[in-house]
Amino acid sequence: MRLDGLSLSYRSPNLCGFLPMLEEMQARLEERRAERKRIAQDLHDTVLQEFMGASLQLQVAVDQLPANSPVKLRLNRVVEMMGRVAEGVRLAVCGLRSSNTDGDLAEAFARIPKDLGTGDQIEFRVLVLGSPKRLNPVVRDEVYRIGHEALVNAFRHSRATRIEVELQYTSARFRLVVRDDGCGIDPEVLRSGRDGHWGLPGMRERAERIGARVRVWSRRAAGTELELAIPARVAFER
Repeated sequence: MRLDGLSLSYRSPNLCGFLPMLEEMQARLEERRAERKRIAQDLHDTVLQEFMGASLQLQVAVDQLPANSPVKLRLNRVVEMMGRVAEGVRLAVCGLRSSNTDGDLAEAFARIPKDLGTGDQIEFRVLVLGSPKRLNPVVRDEVYRIGHEALVNAFRHSRATRIEVELQYTSARFRLVVRDDGCGIDPEVLRSGRDGHWGLPGMRERAERIGARVRVWSRRAAGTELELAIPARVAFER
């Protein structure tokens, strides 16, 4: 725990009311997965394919311009921008198509750097403490979403050289920790989130849905640590 850094914690007030609704939530989860796959297919077959086709045609047109054309530099920048947008859409489609949690949770987290295209630029590892237990499907899906959001933020914004995921299984609880040695989070962003971004508020809402607790510690130039803790009676399948 970083005593000299800024910390933030959140605890769901409705843990007792969660358990009776578990079966209904599982059914809703399956509906959500099916809907995500349908939307992903539609995006891939329409928006992404059409956008990529337009980008390729623009690139061909730019290549035919004279090297000294004053328009060529501007259009090249447009092509680069379209490439970044297409990559963002592609990642969104991948996220919608599968929750990535149907298999081993540690393996799902281990695939994220490759999905983001970070290569070996940042040292990354996933640690598993204790004997893995089967998580409730509803909980598993939300754990992955929270961890995925934390990792995307770390890889894209923290300027870290090392990022780590820790999964801890005990008889009392399940615990997810995502930590990095990056630049830290601005105190105001840590308290209120960033305008127009899902980020921290989204993680807190997901935690509330599964009766979990989220804590975030951060200090400038000393990195960030996010902890998600879920009681065993909620986290694990009976």
